[in-house]
Amino acid sequence: MSNMAEKKKFNYGGQAVMEGVMIRGRTSAVTAVRRPGGDIVTDVKPLPSATTSKARRIPLIRGVVILIEAMVLGIQSLMHSANIAMEEEDEKIPTKAIWGMMAITAIMAILLFFIAPLFLTKLVTTNIPNTLVFMIIEGVIRIIIFIGYIKLISYLPDIKRVFTYHGAEHKTVNAYEAGVPIEASAIKEYSRLHVRCGTSFLFLVLIIAIIVFTFVGKQDLWLMVVSRVVLIPVIMGLGYEVIYFGARHARNPLMKIVLAPGLW
Repeated sequence: MSNMAEKKKFNYGGQAVMEGVMIRGRTSAVTAVRRPGGDIVTDVKPLPSATTSKARRIPLIRGVVILIEAMVLGIQSLMHSANIAMEEEDEKIPTKAIWGMMAITAIMAILLFFIAPLFLTKLVTTNIPNTLVFMIIEGVIRIIIFIGYIKLISYLPDIKRVFTYHGAEHKTVNAYEAGVPIEASAIKEYSRLHVRCGTSFLFLVLIIAIIVFTFVGKQDLWLMVVSRVVLIPVIMGLGYEVIYFGARHARNPLMKIVLAPGLW
């Protein structure tokens, strides 16, 4: 099997950081950051053994593993890039600090995108007994909050700049997986959209949540709150499987429709 064929079998990923991008490969992750003076600094980190384990090949479970990995790598890469971009000393982030930031981020995300929509839906649907209607309204509110959040943070100068590099990361992965030399002149011809985009994944998760929570039904409020928390790993796992399948069948008309909302 050729090297290019082997490359295509692996799903490369990454994210935008301050003045640069981070790309995750098979065994390592590399971050490239532009200094204020214009030169580019690269940093290569080997991936922990947990991120290359057999768990990454188990359906449903791999989605949760990859999400946790992405959060850890994301925080490390963002902190590293911020230090480089602002020409500050690049200090190693303690493991406890990373897990602490992850916990705070996860709690805020759960409250904003899962608990808040539930309470808002309870307020506006007091006279609607139909479970499906309730779940659809909750899902729509959840999606509106998500889109509003993305739109709001896009007005922050630093975040707006990061979003610019988000498109560059997609172009780079698209070009690399197509077997094109990693040169600016070649990369710029590729799409800024990518079916495995993290934002697409999150958008898909919000849609899958409507289906999953419909099976829970309208219960006592406390039980619905608990379900919104404990079922998140299941929803994340399902979301990853859809993205994974869609990436391998990108030309399938049905998959194009399923993945389209997250690419807007």
